[in-house]
Amino acid sequence: MAYFESVNKIQFEGPRSNNPFAFKYYNPEEKINGKTMEEILRFSVAYWHTFTADGTDPFGVGTAIRSWDRYQGMDLAKARVEAAFELFEKLNVPFFAFHDVDIAPEGSTLKETNENQDEIVSMVKEYMKTSKTKLLWNTANMFTNPRYTHGAATSPNADVFAYSAAKVKKGLEVAKELGAQNYVFWGGREGYETLLNTDMKLEQDNLARFFHMAVDYSKEIGLNVPFLIEPKPKEPTKHQYDFDVATGLGFLQKYDLTDYFKFNIEANHATLAGHTFEHELRTARINGMLGSVDANQGDTLLGWDTDEFPTDLYTNTLAMYEILKNGGLGSGGLNFDAKVRRGSFEPEDLFHAHIAGMDAFAIGLKVANKLIEDKVLDSFIEERYSSYTTGIGLKIAEGKTNFHELEEYAHQLTEIKNQSGRTERLKALINQYLLETLSSVRV
Repeated sequence: MAYFESVNKIQFEGPRSNNPFAFKYYNPEEKINGKTMEEILRFSVAYWHTFTADGTDPFGVGTAIRSWDRYQGMDLAKARVEAAFELFEKLNVPFFAFHDVDIAPEGSTLKETNENQDEIVSMVKEYMKTSKTKLLWNTANMFTNPRYTHGAATSPNADVFAYSAAKVKKGLEVAKELGAQNYVFWGGREGYETLLNTDMKLEQDNLARFFHMAVDYSKEIGLNVPFLIEPKPKEPTKHQYDFDVATGLGFLQKYDLTDYFKFNIEANHATLAGHTFEHELRTARINGMLGSVDANQGDTLLGWDTDEFPTDLYTNTLAMYEILKNGGLGSGGLNFDAKVRRGSFEPEDLFHAHIAGMDAFAIGLKVANKLIEDKVLDSFIEERYSSYTTGIGLKIAEGKTNFHELEEYAHQLTEIKNQSGRTERLKALINQYLLETLSSVRV
């Protein structure tokens, strides 16, 4: 059965095309430094927002028109698989990602839940045999069901900890069966509301024990993929233990987990933490911890996780700059953890949204690559920190000085001259490169 009969396979038609169902800038076969755009960008569709979300918000019921929603239970789950692989094929995306409850409904017991999941996983596996679309990552939803009211691995209830462990065990087995390239941990409720009733040390110790158990089991079953932590501040709990990359890195270092984990960085989570997207990417990159990306954006006028499709060219350029500087995303990808707006309720809007995001990141890729080739930022930064390449600065950088020598050196200084950071000039240069790139591709 076709669920998107009005949409044909999306092709690259170039920036002069007026076809709303065509890529204007994303050409999957175009090569950048010897690799195709498809190989570099590694786009992924998020199963939850695309096939299970219905537009419900705190003030109203769902608005989404989805032909598969006429089914219920396992029939609905099977219809979603059919719709998913139709969309994957028409968008020509290489990857998708899901939570366990996205693909199959929970049963009244864990055994029934696993049986439901097994049936759908078997169906997904059959579709994957004839599809180019592979599994970027899967994860366990341990935040929706009321049993996770107080957390999962950080719950004060040991029964919840045990249940969560069983869920992740199953998730790792599914990752192995479907050939996932990563496995993600999003601690949706791993945090606390108030310290008045919280044993923070025990909760964090238990979370580390949970992660070590996952590492041990992955070795046992031969699942050799990166584990990814997805930082997020605030919602749904007031104080999330995985607040941002720096906080998460400190946790991983303390509990000897850095050999097994990297970060899955979401743009909207970065801004909720008071950072830019590129800040979180660079923090992960310079520490060798950049694993994958959830590509979306927030609304600066709203203080929550709006998960909009990423169309900001400036932000996408700076994101791709960090990704290219990282040597790419390895086994990770650009997963569209994004949802159409509540008012964009027709099935075709799913295609418009993904096309917009894919084109926007293709532009970001081109501009970022040119910035790196021309050493626009590198040259300025090298000059700005050039005082650390000779003399006393070189001694500081190499750790070959001390306070005594620095005091003696400082006493000899008669004047200290700083140079401008040229912030506005650099922003103007990025705009210039953006406009030049857009102009050149329209010729």
